[in-house]
Amino acid sequence: MTVNLADVAEACGLSASTVSRALSDPDKVNASTRERVQRIARELGYTPNRVARSLSLGRTGTIGLIVPDIANPFFPPIIKAVQSRCATKDLAVVLADTDEHAADELTRARAMSKQVDGLIMVSPRAADAKMAEIGKLGPTVFVNRQVPRAPAVLIENPDGMRQAVEHLTSLGHRRIAYLAGPRRSWSNQRRREVIAAVCEERGAEFLEYGPFEPQVQAGVRAADLLHGSGVTGVIAYDDLIALGVLARMAERGQRAGVDVSVIGIDDSPLSGVAYPTLTSVHVPCAEAGTAAVDLLLDVLDGTVDAAGDPPVVQLESYLVIRGSTGPAPGEAAAFLPQTPVAYSTPAPSV
Repeated sequence: MTVNLADVAEACGLSASTVSRALSDPDKVNASTRERVQRIARELGYTPNRVARSLSLGRTGTIGLIVPDIANPFFPPIIKAVQSRCATKDLAVVLADTDEHAADELTRARAMSKQVDGLIMVSPRAADAKMAEIGKLGPTVFVNRQVPRAPAVLIENPDGMRQAVEHLTSLGHRRIAYLAGPRRSWSNQRRREVIAAVCEERGAEFLEYGPFEPQVQAGVRAADLLHGSGVTGVIAYDDLIALGVLARMAERGQRAGVDVSVIGIDDSPLSGVAYPTLTSVHVPCAEAGTAAVDLLLDVLDGTVDAAGDPPVVQLESYLVIRGSTGPAPGEAAAFLPQTPVAYSTPAPSV
């Protein structure tokens, strides 16, 4: 037989309203009452009714999640983390994929906002004005995109990009190309700025090719553009583009890490199974998904000032060195005695 709230109240000798507060809003009852109610509820096997609880709070018990492309390996770890975290909070997730169409983001957000308690927008492509409109629809947290006066979880930490350039220059590379992502991508702008600045600091020539869509085929086209350019070090907007470069190099009989060094960004599972394995900037996608849920719940509960001073959570990125990078061609003798820049793997910080 299912145990309901009235059964717990009778066993405790308390009113149903007191028991409800002890279970759903425990700070409103004294400690001894709270502990006794929670203990008896556990003993009876009571499970709160999510629908009833949501109705009492005026909520749906559902979170909306909007991503640009579920087929891109950057996004599944975020999606899985959001779902896992919501499951621990007894929340459901509604997922929408805009298929990299920036114009669809506001349309999807408007439709979804009527059915959910809050939205998580991951790497949205539309302009800030459109993001501001989305923020007005209801509680919203942005992931991998900084929007003025909006709560956000950022994983575009400059450390990983800096480490990528320093790694290449420490190996003797003096002509470095950045394979740019979509112009509409906020991440692309941040990555380009840091890479160009560090190249200048380190005395390396910076070249930019693109923009490219985050696809393996785009990396193949990029490799054709690079051919004969004199570039010896490549940093791609993401792992998919980098993998396309590796594939095209292999077709030509070029050796990644010997003829040209290639670095991706994301540290997706594919980077560890490529041949050669892909040096990549680790981006804490799963941690970002978890942090986004926690931040959105704080906004819903009113424990953070989302309007006046919206919180921004910053996560750390770092370089993971694998087989696709090595000494610059013609510089091997000069740079073999030198130890390349080595980076540890720090725990993500919030």
